[in-house]
Amino acid sequence: MVIPSPREVYEIMKSVPEGRVTTINEISSALAMRHGATICCPINTCIFAWISANASEEERVRGGGGIPYWRTLKLGGVVNGKYPGGIEAQREMLEREGHRLAPKISKGRTVGYAVLNLAEKLHEPAP
Repeated sequence: MVIPSPREVYEIMKSVPEGRVTTINEISSALAMRHGATICCPINTCIFAWISANASEEERVRGGGGIPYWRTLKLGGVVNGKYPGGIEAQREMLEREGHRLAPKISKGRTVGYAVLNLAEKLHEPAP
């Protein structure tokens, strides 16, 4: 098992091109392969993705470029409501880039959105 560094997660999130998305699982798999491990800790990967998203938004507000954190999704292509601006902000940014999303329903209520045709849109980070 490998524990990723925050910089590794940040760099992979930064590399996702416009029109594509990735998931925490894709990032974890790439990092495991990079380090010759069978698995990368998904919890640390999630935490570092959240930190990267918030740091990026702070940078953007200060006039910097930031990274396209909204392109990093949860399992199944679900938007991450813990990123800056919440679910709606991430949905809007993804739709602005041409992605189609569908409501994610749980117990009869909408709890988020998932990118449609995820397999076609998936960017698999290089190990």
